[in-house]
Amino acid sequence: MNREEAEQRILKLRELINDYRYHYHVLDESIMSEAAADSLKHELSLLEEQYPDLITPDSPTQRVAGKPLDKFTKITHEKRMISLADVFSEEEIRDWIARNEKLIPGGKIKEFFTDIKMDGLACSLKYRDGVFYQAVTRGDGLVGEDVTLNVKTIENVPLKIDADKVEVRGEIVIFKKDFELLNEKQRKEGAAEFANPRNLAAGSIRQLDPKVAASRPLKFIAYDLVTPDSSTWAEAYEKLRELGFQTSNEDRVFKYSEMTQMFRYIHELDDYRKGLKFNTDGMVIKINDRAVYERLGIVGKTPRGAVAFKFPAEESTTVVKDIVISIGRTGAATPVAILEPVVVAGTTVRHASLHNADEIARLDVRIGDTVIIYKAGDIIPQVKEVLLTLRPEGTSVFDYEKALKEQYPELEFERPAGEVVYRVKGESSDVILKRAIEYYASKPALNIEGLGEKNVEALIDTGLVNSIADLYKLREGDVAKLERFGEVSAHNLITAIDASRRPKLAKFITALGIRHVGAATAVSLARRFKSLKALIEASEEELLSVDDIGKVVAESILAWFSDEDNLKMLADLEELGVEAQSESDMVLPLAGKSYIVTGTLSSMGREEAEDKLRELGATVTSSVTKNTTALIVGEKPGKSKTDKAEKLGIGTMDETEFLELINEGR
Repeated sequence: MNREEAEQRILKLRELINDYRYHYHVLDESIMSEAAADSLKHELSLLEEQYPDLITPDSPTQRVAGKPLDKFTKITHEKRMISLADVFSEEEIRDWIARNEKLIPGGKIKEFFTDIKMDGLACSLKYRDGVFYQAVTRGDGLVGEDVTLNVKTIENVPLKIDADKVEVRGEIVIFKKDFELLNEKQRKEGAAEFANPRNLAAGSIRQLDPKVAASRPLKFIAYDLVTPDSSTWAEAYEKLRELGFQTSNEDRVFKYSEMTQMFRYIHELDDYRKGLKFNTDGMVIKINDRAVYERLGIVGKTPRGAVAFKFPAEESTTVVKDIVISIGRTGAATPVAILEPVVVAGTTVRHASLHNADEIARLDVRIGDTVIIYKAGDIIPQVKEVLLTLRPEGTSVFDYEKALKEQYPELEFERPAGEVVYRVKGESSDVILKRAIEYYASKPALNIEGLGEKNVEALIDTGLVNSIADLYKLREGDVAKLERFGEVSAHNLITAIDASRRPKLAKFITALGIRHVGAATAVSLARRFKSLKALIEASEEELLSVDDIGKVVAESILAWFSDEDNLKMLADLEELGVEAQSESDMVLPLAGKSYIVTGTLSSMGREEAEDKLRELGATVTSSVTKNTTALIVGEKPGKSKTDKAEKLGIGTMDETEFLELINEGR
């Protein structure tokens, strides 16, 4: 092949290789196999080696890493690279719009342009006569570092474009899948894993040796065309794609009248962003008209014409107020950190799982510590790290066994060999589950007829029921096959269970079997919080504001609603149609009054009578005091109670008067 033939062959090879690069690295599609592309690159390399004078800066062979640099050269940006002000709510976006409308002639914004906010390293690429010649990091916005050799190794950066003088800005990132593959390779080689894609991308570009960048699957995602000019941001993005640059493809234009749709899109993006190829922490919102955008100018380091809406953070810092221990349905003791409330991933977090004693020791978490907590799909957030520099003086190492004795003085615990979890001594998980279901179905709780001790044992021992939620999955045919049941009794049991799907909130709270929370306390909690959701989210201070609830009871409630097993059970029950009926702001005619029931009533049992009084707002006690409103007397009443009531001048009611009282209160 003579020189003229080689030159023609080289031009065709470059065109084909660049076409492959664009389809593979920008459009994420392949027009040939990787092996075929490698073969073409090899042929091109041999021809350029034979005719070195035919090598040009935009040749695919020049993408390989060059010699290491001693240091990066500082470059002043021709146009400042700005940062964006963050906003966190629709209200803040509306405020931003209102501020700009005061500065815009005519006072009206026509369109908004939105794009996903990349989590990478901002960089500016420059082209002269259509050939890539310089890449500069953002730096402080005015001066950045020349990282041309490193960026040149990035496969989706075009080395030649069909334009003259061009400046493109974008974000250098690593896609999630590529990051996972890199870490998998690190693990196989016994090397340390990389922390996150953003840090790895930035660190790769800041290496003096371009071979490091060449070894990493870096991508450049364009977000701005500085030159040539465009009338709108939407037009700039179209030009970027025409020139062969990869964009997020998440850009949208919304008219002013479509602001509601824009807000809806923001929330939709927050939902599906985890499925995107790259990491993102928000969405950029700009005034689409670039002339208006430029006219609004810059305040400090941020432009007036754009903001970055930040999605709810999945990490945050807060203070550990207390550490309580929850006893789950298997008898396992699980420690939970009670936190100063903080918003993480869009929800208010009040507690975090500490898993077990070993985890507390590993983190050395103490009451009073400032900690980093995170949410990653878990029901309960986790403690990631203790910020030791913020540890207050006088804190002490958390003594797990001492805490168990203080919080559960009536129980004994053991840590079986080979396990990290402390468990209630002498109690099997089956025994604990049987007791929990018996109590759930008892008269003070949901009063499910047919779930007495023997029937509960039969259901659990045969494996039909492995949790409270399993009660609502039972079928008549399966139950009827058990030794203690027939078709009629099985039908009656399933009917009774179905009837318990919409219990009153106070009854449901009672049924949960939270330690120290009996029927009376459950009524107080239901009245105060009015819904199960509000109770679950209650802080220690809010719980302590309820009458008759002290620190021990408050901690017990917090611990129960911080246990992952318990929260899963509640979620399972909800999915099966069990929904506690929220307490309304109904009038409670007996609020502030106190009653005692003594003797036997012919119309109902004593527990039912007490429940009816509580439903009307009354307090029910077991001993007569000067604060007792009346003594409700049935057959064969307790003599000590009637004598004391007479001595203190406390009035009495017979059953007829009691029935009139509760009927009037309905």
